[in-house]
Order: sequence, then C-alpha cells, then structure tokens
Amino acid sequence: MSHKELHRSNRVGWLRAAVLGANDGIVSTASLIIGFAAASTTQENILLAGVAGLVAGAMSMAAGEYVSVSSQSDTENADLALEKKSLEYEFAFELDELSKIYEDRGLEPALAAEVAQQLMAHDALGAHARDEIGISENVNARPVQAALYSAGSFTLGAVLPLLVVWLNSGKYLIYSVAILSLVFLAFLGGIAARTGGASISVGASRVAFLGALAMALTAGVGSLFGVTA
Repeated sequence: MSHKELHRSNRVGWLRAAVLGANDGIVSTASLIIGFAAASTTQENILLAGVAGLVAGAMSMAAGEYVSVSSQSDTENADLALEKKSLEYEFAFELDELSKIYEDRGLEPALAAEVAQQLMAHDALGAHARDEIGISENVNARPVQAALYSAGSFTLGAVLPLLVVWLNSGKYLIYSVAILSLVFLAFLGGIAARTGGASISVGASRVAFLGALAMALTAGVGSLFGVTA
C-alpha cells in the first residue's frame, strides 16, 4: 500500500521564531499591563506603556533573532568553507572519512565506500555538509526570515492584550487581561504543537503555565512597588 508521509522538520526555522515571537509578545505585554494596573495607574498610562512595550519588543525580537541566527549562519559558512578547502586538497582523505561515517551507521565497508564515492561524485560538499557537519537544507540558518517572523508574530501577540485594555477599563482589568492572555497563550501553544506534529494539550498547557507564572510575578512587583497615579 502506498502512502505519503508528512514531515515537518522543514518548518523548524520559521516555526521556532514565530512561536517565540508570539509567545513573548503576549507574555511580556500582558505582564507589563498587569504590572502597571497593579500599581493603580490610569488606563491611558497602561495603554501607553503597552504600546511602547510592543514597539520596543518587536524591534528587540527582530534584532535579537537576526544577530543570533546570523551567528549560526556564520559558523555554518565557516565550516563549509573549511570543508570545501579540505575537499580540494585532501579529496582521498575526505572520501575515507565519509566512508567511515557510513560504516559506523551500519553499512558494510565495501558498500559504504561505494555510497561515499557516488555521493561525492554527485555533490561532495553537500554530502559532507549533511553527514559530517550536520547541516541540512531544511534547518539551516536564515537570519532575515527569523527576524521577520519573530517581529511580526511578536506584534500580533502584543496586540491581543492591548485590545483587552482598550475594551475594558474597569476594576476587573487585571483579571480580564490575565484570563484572556492565558486563553491566547493556550491557543497559540496548541496551534504551534499542531503545526509541529506534537501533542496539542501538552503544548497548550506548557505555554499557558509559564505565561501565568510570568504574569503573576509581574503583578507582584507592580503591587509591591506601585505608586497610585
């Protein structure tokens, strides 16, 4: 019976950045809002702080992801340059090295040597990148993609608790932001888990728990050091 397998490893790069950005957008903005609200400040000040947090957070996420993933990309490129030079000057050694890798994975020596020869004849650098260094096209570093996904998803995540503040200025503001933000986080965790092929319930509960902890700690700081405005 023929069947089609749906692999999701090619989503790792953008999914990680998007989930991190959206999760951080909700948690940091909701926590900031709850901290200000716990300090008994006005709705206008809460919204201003939230918007400032959104802008600063989105830029910080974009810059952080770009720098971080660029470092990974630089390391990968340096390894590839080193491997390319070695293939140019020590081809026989690299062929034996690749054969040994396949032997260690269970192939007979003769078959391992034949596989290594054919793969290196087709794409020597690609074969060593995958099997010696561990660099795959599906998960290689993409700094610009990571920065855009992270900043965009942070903005979308941060907008959600801000909408709650804008629509609710009463005495239940803290509870509204906290409860709805946890709902948003659980929903986000479930979607991320579903996209990555993991357990939806585990993903949702994990994100919601950590978000609740962050908001509770921030509310405590706001209550402890808050000044009525």
